[in-house]
Amino acid sequence: MNTSTGKLVLCPTPIGNLGDITLRTLDELRAADVVCAEDTRVTGKLLAHFDIEKRLERLDEATISKQADRIIQRVLAGERIAFCSDAGMPGVSDPGSRLVASAQAAGAPYEVLPGASAAATAYVASGFSDPRYYFGGFFPRKAGERKAVLEALSGLDASLVFYESPRRIADALAVIAEVFPAREVVVCRELTKRHEEVFRAMAPIAAEEFARRDAEEGVKGEIALVICPPTAAEVEDNAAAQAASAAERATELLASGEMSHKDIVAALRREFGISRNEAYALVHER
Repeated sequence: MNTSTGKLVLCPTPIGNLGDITLRTLDELRAADVVCAEDTRVTGKLLAHFDIEKRLERLDEATISKQADRIIQRVLAGERIAFCSDAGMPGVSDPGSRLVASAQAAGAPYEVLPGASAAATAYVASGFSDPRYYFGGFFPRKAGERKAVLEALSGLDASLVFYESPRRIADALAVIAEVFPAREVVVCRELTKRHEEVFRAMAPIAAEEFARRDAEEGVKGEIALVICPPTAAEVEDNAAAQAASAAERATELLASGEMSHKDIVAALRREFGISRNEAYALVHER
């Protein structure tokens, strides 16, 4: 066992190109008593590439709920444990976040090393100039859920980033084209790898292109999707729709006679996220 104080260290790994591994990650992997990994075969190849010999333990989505507390108890007992996801930042759409939560709850020391992230890389590669992006993790599998998620995020002034399977990318783009026909999307495929592709087009065109690929030869590789922020026309339409809904709700609450004007103002602010002055005007100008 490492004679230094026990610690949990989340170690980022390359998302494709092994040359992107950080020096700090290599140092921590060499110093660890044990390396926990989503897939020991994937992490084993990474360690072998850098001539690091360590005991590996599998810690994936299926085992994390039962193993997290045990891992943290080992940290408290003095073990230095490194955790790696299959690729990229541990804790981003993988079990690493639960390890951090368990460490916090137990007061165990932990450290998160910075490193490669497919979401951040895809956002920059998209070329969209909005200063914000929203990361939604893996895109829902069902069409209805996909549509609901996109509609819920339609008013967000930010680029939208999702991970998607190559087997489902054509269906995902079809839903995006339906909900956001006037927006651009970027499909980032095999980022940092030899066959990296950054495909940018209007959503309907992208949907048509990947439907063709899927039908002809299939789509391969890890994919990150980026959807551009709302267009000026969308922002205007969303604002008008919200204003109409808020006005309708104000009329409904006033007609019921069950709430004071003050309470109606508060209710409108909570429900629609509008300012006090806007809510006040809706109530008192009727």
